[in-house]
Amino acid sequence: MSGNNPAESSPAHRSPLTAHPRHAIGVLGGTFDPIHFGHLRLAEEMAEAIGLGEVRFIPAGQPPHRAAPHAAAPHRLAMVRRAVAGNPYFAVDAREVDSPRPSYTVDTLTALRAELGSKQPLWLLLGADAFLGLTSWHAWRRLFELAHIAVAARPGAQLLQSDSMSDELRREVSQRHVADGSAAGPAGSVLLRQMTPLDISATAIRHTLARQGSVRYLLPDAVLDYIHEHHLYGTA
Repeated sequence: MSGNNPAESSPAHRSPLTAHPRHAIGVLGGTFDPIHFGHLRLAEEMAEAIGLGEVRFIPAGQPPHRAAPHAAAPHRLAMVRRAVAGNPYFAVDAREVDSPRPSYTVDTLTALRAELGSKQPLWLLLGADAFLGLTSWHAWRRLFELAHIAVAARPGAQLLQSDSMSDELRREVSQRHVADGSAAGPAGSVLLRQMTPLDISATAIRHTLARQGSVRYLLPDAVLDYIHEHHLYGTA
């Protein structure tokens, strides 16, 4: 962690959500280490395809399925806030950063469902790689009870035919698969949607920054400024 204090220290998550009467709410979680245009474009395209009234970005505090993030949680939260500023459909939720426990998606969705009520449509937004590993997640079958799941796939990808999809997950998808915007009810459907290909990764960004290379146009300028201000990822 940098010796500097993050611009937004001790952030509190937003007050309990209010349900949108006509529009579903999207949930996009991740380490965001750092957040980049691939994350933002996924949220934008899914919001348009599904008709989301809001996409809520939820940075992980202590992700249980991977090594600790390179940047401390308050820094990652501050970068997400900068990245989504100015988009009226994007919001930030700090509940996982504020929690002392590991960040399990099922727990976060359970808390959101309790706040929103049983009738509010909720969509969990996932990249294809994350979705293919869904069966390794804690209480993964419960996710379908709590939200619809929208999966962003690369153009031409045939996820249902992928050798990387387990038989368990394939059965769930075959029973729940819907076309764009046709999901009924508050939860339980799976949408597989091809997205604009943006071959951007947080790992590559960190490696480039560590060797003092340029990552301009891979992430918002406000996020890049924050990285340099706080000397993250080996920047001087």
